[in-house]
Amino acid sequence: MSNGNNVNIVGNLTRDPELRFTPSGQATASFGVAVNRRWQNRQSQEWEEATSFFDVVCWGQLAENSAQSLTRGSRVVISGRLDQRSWESNEGEKRSKIEITADEVAPSLRWATVQITRNERRSPEDGGGSAVAWRWQQLSACCQRARCRTAGSYGDEEPF
Repeated sequence: MSNGNNVNIVGNLTRDPELRFTPSGQATASFGVAVNRRWQNRQSQEWEEATSFFDVVCWGQLAENSAQSLTRGSRVVISGRLDQRSWESNEGEKRSKIEITADEVAPSLRWATVQITRNERRSPEDGGGSAVAWRWQQLSACCQRARCRTAGSYGDEEPF
């Protein structure tokens, strides 16, 4: 994310994630996030508030995990990029919107706690996981069989 198009928001889900799949089987999830901003008016000394609403899109395993883990009202931290999407309505009008394509979605721990459950890693041939994670598993298994130190001093500990 070094292209200058980075965005980070903290807010609450306005609707449950909607999980869908592309014709090729790629998972995608979309949901809304409301971000509240509160400040004190220096002239009136009154507290004022404004709310901004953002549409968020996730892809792949992030989409599946988000749909399984998040519900309306969940407080989340989103890191991603802004993307503009254009289409033509049924009436022939050109439409466009800017949405956040998430790279990371995390629960906010400011006012809540969570229980983290790690997903089982799969090889790229099985349709999941990263090639790096799969290669690490293969190297670890090889080193455990050979009882060598090539993989480092992690032993049975996971690399991440």
